[in-house]
Amino acid sequence: MPPRVDDIMKLCCEVSTNQQVKATVKQSGKGAVAAGGLAFAGGLLGGPLGIAVGGAVGGLLGCWLTSGQFKPLPQVIMELTPDQQRRLYEDIVAILGSITWTDVAQLTALVMGNASLQQQVTATLLSYIHRELQAEVHYVD
Repeated sequence: MPPRVDDIMKLCCEVSTNQQVKATVKQSGKGAVAAGGLAFAGGLLGGPLGIAVGGAVGGLLGCWLTSGQFKPLPQVIMELTPDQQRRLYEDIVAILGSITWTDVAQLTALVMGNASLQQQVTATLLSYIHRELQAEVHYVD
């Protein structure tokens, strides 16, 4: 992997670590279907109370189905294929514009020291993850 792409991937890891972001790829739908399906079935069988009970049971089942599916975003980034990394690199470099850097430490300091730039990089990263990987993203509390 070219050094510049590697620098951008490390920057993305640092930004997502700083933001404490986790992602799940194509798994959150299972939880939503379980919660919605059981709430619907509960409503058919028990009326309004059945919806509440079915939704609660479905929510627990959905939680169980997706447990362990959330990964720290830096892990997701490092598992990207070279082609995916190249596309993410192009998206981030478009945000950085004419900024030049000598190494990843300098690049990270430049981005993390500028709140606006950090926000733009984070938004671009999250947009890429959602668009390209169809991943759901959430922030750790």
